Amino acid sequence: MRTIEQLIEGYRRFRAGVYAEQAALYRDLGEGQSPAIMLIACADSRAEPSDIFAAAPGQLFVVRNVANLVPPYMPDGKLHGVSAALEYAVNVLKVEHIVVMGHGGCGGIQASLAGGDNPDIGEFVTPWVSLLDEARQRVLESDPINPQYALELEGIESSLANLMSFPFVRRSVEAGTLTLHGAWFAIKHGELHWRNGKTGRFEIVAP
Repeated sequence: MRTIEQLIEGYRRFRAGVYAEQAALYRDLGEGQSPAIMLIACADSRAEPSDIFAAAPGQLFVVRNVANLVPPYMPDGKLHGVSAALEYAVNVLKVEHIVVMGHGGCGGIQASLAGGDNPDIGEFVTPWVSLLDEARQRVLESDPINPQYALELEGIESSLANLMSFPFVRRSVEAGTLTLHGAWFAIKHGELHWRNGKTGRFEIVAP
C-alpha cells in the first residue's frame, strides 16, 4: 500500500467484507468498549497486535509508540500520552491485563544503541529512547552476543518496572485485579515469545 487511493480502496474492501460480516458487532461497539487487555506495542508497521493475536475490534486496548516504552510516573503537569492512556485503561476501562510487547529489529532500540548519532531522528526520538539509558547500560555491561536482541528484552523489563511506578497500577496489581505481562515477537519467523512471570525468561509460545 503506497498511495492514498490504495488506502481508500482498502476501506472499500473493509466495508464490503469485514464490516458487512460483523456489522452487528460494530453497532454494539458504537455504544462503548470493555476490553480486558491493554497492549503496549511498538509503532513499527510490521508488528500489528490485532493481526498477531487474531483480535476482533473491541478486544484489545492498544497503545503504540517507538520501542513500546512506558515512561515512569511523572505527575509534572506536562503532556504524557502513554500515561494518559494507561490511566484510562486501568481506572476507567478496568482492564485485567497489561501486555508490553517488543519485537525483533526494533528501530527505537537501534536508536538507543546508536546513542543519538543519527541527526535525522535526534529531536524527538533520541530523548524518547533515553528512557532506555539504564537498560542499555546494563545490556552493554553484560557484553551480549546480540546487543539489539538483549536490549529489546531488557526494554520490556524496564517498561514493566515503570508500570509499577504508577500508584493506580500498583494498587490494582496488589489487589489482584491487574496482571502485567511481557512478550516479544520475532517478525521474520512469526514467533511469539512470552515472559514467564516466575522466572523472567522469555519462552516461545507453541503455534
